[in-house]
Amino acid sequence: MKNEILKLGLPKGSLQEATFKMFRKAGFAVSLPSERSYFPSINDPQIQVVLLRAQEMSRYVEDGALDCGITGNDWVTENGSGVAKVTDLIYAKQSLNKVRWVLAVPEGSSIRSIKDLSGKRIATELVNVTKGYFKKNKVDVEVEFSWGATEVKVSAGLVDAIVELTETGSSLRANKLREIATIIESTTQFIANKKAYENIWKKNKIGQIALLLKGAIAAEEKVGLKMNVREADLKKVLAILPALKEPTVSGLSDRGWFAVETIIDEKVVRILIPQLKKAGAQGLIEYPLNKVIY
Repeated sequence: MKNEILKLGLPKGSLQEATFKMFRKAGFAVSLPSERSYFPSINDPQIQVVLLRAQEMSRYVEDGALDCGITGNDWVTENGSGVAKVTDLIYAKQSLNKVRWVLAVPEGSSIRSIKDLSGKRIATELVNVTKGYFKKNKVDVEVEFSWGATEVKVSAGLVDAIVELTETGSSLRANKLREIATIIESTTQFIANKKAYENIWKKNKIGQIALLLKGAIAAEEKVGLKMNVREADLKKVLAILPALKEPTVSGLSDRGWFAVETIIDEKVVRILIPQLKKAGAQGLIEYPLNKVIY
């Protein structure tokens, strides 16, 4: 349908660079005309892109201003948004990884558990989720919204604890803070407006984007490996090689030789190549991948 347009929201801020990179690998060339622009161009005339903060994305997807978008399930929960989850988009090498919102206090604080926070003040951007967590645990606290620089507030004694986003905990440690509990874990998600997801054209278009994005993310941790192997060494080489299914083996024009090709985890290549060479493999070529579709 020539006139159909899919309104897609992409996150501005910490997720932006990683999201743009994955879209490009998926085949969608997304770029901004300027740093201040909120309307990226994309090489698909059926997609209209707008940049929004991840915190707001689920609200605009829920009310239909956007057909779909990318955000964290933490903000879907925080906003109480009724949206359709299309898929998780977890990329372990960058900021699309799983993250946690943690409850933290100064290293020297006498507070050791959430029970010790009864009657205390907590600052966070994730107000509703934090309130729900303490209500569930039957601890009465005051939760206030933080506009930023949340770590500073607890270090300066303005609040007793904070709930802050972390991936490795390094930022908390750098600010001399200690974790007490994990409030919620979050992954980056591709979400859709429920009504839009009932539209056959839009659902198919969203599904195509999701498939290509997941393929691009899967390819980030894998590489292709090609080599030539004598027939006498083939069994030894194949015994070493892992693969998604089985390595591809095809005969060469030079009788008694085979071409072997496989896809493997990038982290094991440096170990495998010397072993393969020792087993008789020749002409080894390692190459990057754009997508791996299972």
